[in-house]
Amino acid sequence: MPLIKNNRLVDDPWTVLDDGAALPSDEKIDVAVRYDRWREEYDVLLSRKGRLGVTLSSDQPPALIEDDLERLDLVVVDFPKFTDGRGFSTARLLRERYGFTGEIRAAGHWIRDQMVFLKRCGVDAFSVSDEQSLAGWLEAQREISVVYQPAADDRSWVSRLRSDRAARSAAVVQSAAAE
Repeated sequence: MPLIKNNRLVDDPWTVLDDGAALPSDEKIDVAVRYDRWREEYDVLLSRKGRLGVTLSSDQPPALIEDDLERLDLVVVDFPKFTDGRGFSTARLLRERYGFTGEIRAAGHWIRDQMVFLKRCGVDAFSVSDEQSLAGWLEAQREISVVYQPAADDRSWVSRLRSDRAARSAAVVQSAAAE
């Protein structure tokens, strides 16, 4: 499945395992498993040498993995349907409440119009199921250039941009007056 990260298509370094799939014999391979499997095979997974990730379904709050976040490099937020907005809250909580700095990936059924808002909540990678419209997915990330409020991303919002512009103008006027 294609992966979009940093506004471009990238190779996915992760092996996202289905529930019944065997763990790769090479322990250096980075793996992500569903939360239930994470709990069941906790010690085995922690003994591996590769990076670890967990997939949370929409009904699993991020508090379930709060104590494990320092061990995880990836949290996949599963969207069962595009109208289920709980994944937005999950991503924002991971970034802002729990301070998770690893990759947060949106997977499942979400739509192009939601990409920018998912990024604002802290999602930084997107599993894309529809390979036919990759150009559209990439374009969607650039559609909104100005935001009106702070969020989990690092974008400046309108009032901050305005105050920064006013401060620069005042500095120019002061500099000109001093000469």
